[in-house]
Amino acid sequence: MTDDRYSHDVLADFSIKRGPAVLPKVPIESGMVVEVIADGYVGALVGFANGLMELEDRRGSARAFPLGSGYLIDGVPVELVKPAPKAAAARKTASGSFAAPEQRARTALASRIYVEGRHDAELVEKVWGDDLRAEGVVVEFLGGIDDLEKIVADFAPTSDRKLGILVDHLVPGSKESRIADAVGRGKYGKHALVVGHPFVDVWQAVKPQSLGIAAWPTVPRTIEWKHGICEAFGWPHEDQADIARAWQFILSKVKNFGDLEPALLGRVEHLIDFVTVDQDS
Repeated sequence: MTDDRYSHDVLADFSIKRGPAVLPKVPIESGMVVEVIADGYVGALVGFANGLMELEDRRGSARAFPLGSGYLIDGVPVELVKPAPKAAAARKTASGSFAAPEQRARTALASRIYVEGRHDAELVEKVWGDDLRAEGVVVEFLGGIDDLEKIVADFAPTSDRKLGILVDHLVPGSKESRIADAVGRGKYGKHALVVGHPFVDVWQAVKPQSLGIAAWPTVPRTIEWKHGICEAFGWPHEDQADIARAWQFILSKVKNFGDLEPALLGRVEHLIDFVTVDQDS
């Protein structure tokens, strides 16, 4: 038998059908240069909206094209797709801590923080509110601290139910310091912590620079401090409504912890740590 090389079908090896070529998917990005295969138009990507990308050529003329195939990048056929979504940046709270991922509200702890004065409470809420809710800490304001020993006794703090108190003008020799010392020496002193800032009023805990001033005005002791501040700034101060409006203006200038004096920041952080330690549930 002889080998009949002419009887073999030379096209048989090419009978297998090939599938369509799979194009690489390329996310679009601003400034990338794209060539349109259909008509040879070349332009840089300058915008994207409603599924259409806008290409601008070297003469400044722009045209819109849909995403998909039919394009070249550096001479290579590609399929253009939407850009990958950017990972959300970690959000910081006004106190400077990183916000926890969204979660169900935590059940309030038995522990509490008492704050002397409504303005103090509003400032604490604005800067530390997110952190306090994440920890389950409730803040309540006190109208004054003259009866603080009784207030602490009524609360009756324990190791599982602590009480933190923030007071104004806690400086050596002051009435406030004597009251705080009495609480510390008392029956509940181990589970009640009294801290305070050195300012006459919590208004002063806002940095002057945040208000656009060099320093807080000096107010004579014969003048009620808030009224004296308003008068020095030329603000109305005839009644409590005027004082409230002045405070709301000051509070509006506080964006985060950077607008507050360290003497207040450290005290509030101390209280939060005190009432939350060993409280994890």
